[in-house]
Amino acid sequence: MTKASQKIQFTPEEWRACLALSMLYGLRMLGLFLVFPILAAEAQHLEGGGDPLWVGIAVGVYGLTQALFQIPFGIASDQYGRRRVILAGLTVFAFGSFVAAMATSIEWLSVGRALQGSGAISAAVTAFLADSTRDEVRTRAMALIGGTIGLTFALSLIVAPALSAVVGMDGLFWLTGALVVAAMWPVSRMTEPPRRPATDYSLQQARRTVLSNGQLMRLNFGIFMIHMTQTAIFVVIPLSLIELDLALARHWQLYLPVVLLSFVAMLPPIFWAERTGRNKPAFLASIGLMGFAILGFAWIPHVLWIWAAILFLFFTSFNLLEAFLPSWVSRVAPPAHRGLALGIYNTTQSLGLFTGGLLGGVMVKSFGEQAVYWACTSMIIVWGIISFGLKEIGPRRPPVG
Repeated sequence: MTKASQKIQFTPEEWRACLALSMLYGLRMLGLFLVFPILAAEAQHLEGGGDPLWVGIAVGVYGLTQALFQIPFGIASDQYGRRRVILAGLTVFAFGSFVAAMATSIEWLSVGRALQGSGAISAAVTAFLADSTRDEVRTRAMALIGGTIGLTFALSLIVAPALSAVVGMDGLFWLTGALVVAAMWPVSRMTEPPRRPATDYSLQQARRTVLSNGQLMRLNFGIFMIHMTQTAIFVVIPLSLIELDLALARHWQLYLPVVLLSFVAMLPPIFWAERTGRNKPAFLASIGLMGFAILGFAWIPHVLWIWAAILFLFFTSFNLLEAFLPSWVSRVAPPAHRGLALGIYNTTQSLGLFTGGLLGGVMVKSFGEQAVYWACTSMIIVWGIISFGLKEIGPRRPPVG
């Protein structure tokens, strides 16, 4: 092994930071994803839970409050320290989980979900990870975060139906809150690396450093689209599977093999893009695959094995895009304003979550389930066209010397 190749390996400290922060990020996302596969069905048992619009709000309001607090939390982490802000966010998240667990109506469930989202620590966590890793390994570190999101989503689809059959939806919220409280202890013991002190955080600077960057705007739009479409279609997919005579408690029997196969299928494109430096073709192909899969939900007859194949395509594209996007953003974002840039990135992600839940609820109530898939397919096409303007970032190169 050459000296150059040794320098691009993770150090033990970097490995510990990557694993700890990825697990923490995944735990926070689990609070969102765990109810995705079951909320639309379980909400029927709550007062007012038969209204698709309120179900969509309950799914997506988490993203709205995330969007409102991502930038303030990112700025606060630059000013007061990452660890302190993360602990504060986890406290709010846990409180919201307990409110949702005690909800007896769809309105109070929405309040709990909104409080969960108010603990917006994504920017602080990703900035902490960036502080803890060198430039030459940061792409892989950020890709690990993206992979964690995909893995967490997949895990929630597998375990949520089985768990809800045993403990109910309220039990899932109690479990989420307890896990978050347990996570606060290891976070409190993490050591913050030295970082640049925060300077000016005016709206003018945000526009100059981030909002005027066309590459970042395209990538921010991408994370918005991923989570908007994901949230929107999972307002209706669980109900569609029930209509295919697959009981909610048995949904994991479909999700498990599909998700595991999708993780295997995503590896060759990632390795190819890393080896050749051709990230853009792989990225655009993943967008096309997602659009094709969502179109399949609308167009292909409702047959269980066919839907299993379509879900495989969707999860493969979702996992690929979740790995590519944070890695790409980490290499384009201005290093001097990382907390701010990541705050805006995570804000657009959260806006996608809220918009998707609202879109799914409105479309189902007004036009039926099929309209959700057609609307999402159309927006994926727009995203693909916009993404053609991305500039290739090329392969990672080891430092000289």
